Amino acid sequence: MINSGALLEIKINNLIYNYKIFSKLAKNSITAATIKANAYGLGDLKIFKTLFDKGCRNFFVATTEEALKIKERYTYGKIYVLNGINEKEIGYIRNKKIIPVINSLENLNLFDHKENKKLEIAIHIDTGINRLGINEDDIPKINFDKYNIDLLISHLASADEINNKYNQIQQKKFEKISKKLNFIKNKSLSNSLGTLINNKFHYTMIRPGIALYGGYYNNLKLKKLIKPVVKLKAKVIQIKKLKKNQFVGYNQTFKTSKITTIALLGIGYADGISRKLSNKGKVYYKDKSFNIIGRVSMDTITIDITKHKNIIKKDVYMEIINYKNDIEKLAKQCETISNEILTSISNRVKRIYV
Repeated sequence: MINSGALLEIKINNLIYNYKIFSKLAKNSITAATIKANAYGLGDLKIFKTLFDKGCRNFFVATTEEALKIKERYTYGKIYVLNGINEKEIGYIRNKKIIPVINSLENLNLFDHKENKKLEIAIHIDTGINRLGINEDDIPKINFDKYNIDLLISHLASADEINNKYNQIQQKKFEKISKKLNFIKNKSLSNSLGTLINNKFHYTMIRPGIALYGGYYNNLKLKKLIKPVVKLKAKVIQIKKLKKNQFVGYNQTFKTSKITTIALLGIGYADGISRKLSNKGKVYYKDKSFNIIGRVSMDTITIDITKHKNIIKKDVYMEIINYKNDIEKLAKQCETISNEILTSISNRVKRIYV
């Protein structure tokens, strides 16, 4: 059996725990799961089946292709496609009972045809993020009686900033629109962080994403509520001893100041490790931490193991992400968000479920 150079270890019980936490936070609402981008890199088929078995019945993906991948395997569950659809995808939507989220009048016009009028759709109203969604001014142009509308949604622009007044502005706008469109039974405004603002944001459905997978955007309340889900590990593929004044990696960005023992790990930027970790990132083994030295390469990173060279052996796995040094800590080092950390982990990294 070939041992992978890098592993993404996914703790299923913690994922389930996080889903149940959101179900309790919004106990009077449906808790959907956002599983777009291959369930944020964790594996959409596995995550879909796991959460469905625990009672989740509503799922959000970004594209029709993502929805079809799941529907080819599983015929049950409601799957909403956030990016809408084009005319060529109507047949797939109909045959697989996928629910498109309509973001424009042009999109909506596809359902004027007689054979499409009975298909379930969701309507996305833009309440201020100015991204996808139908503008509020266009609502009077829609004859809602013509369509089979399952859900009304909008999306918060600053849910990660709980005290940002823009959240309240969007909620009030969504509330006003919801009252006008009160014949649409199901309504959804909140993602992971939006759910924490207050109960007014829950409506009949919440749709957490990153928090299911252990992300909390440095929100201490959310951090205390949920559990970490992933560990990212890489195998030591070579150990070398370097003399003083030798350079490590591309472009001579690191120079040894003494005799140094280094380890090469089988993971690099092709696997999702940001080059911003060059000469400043860390990896972990048991209770010890080790500095990344030199540039992050496509397939490897180099670490200094001089102080603990006796405990690091070839073929052991070291951790880039663990439960203490989690995806948020790595995101901060990389000057990004945890969503990007997880979704950047490439398919070359083997997913294992524990």
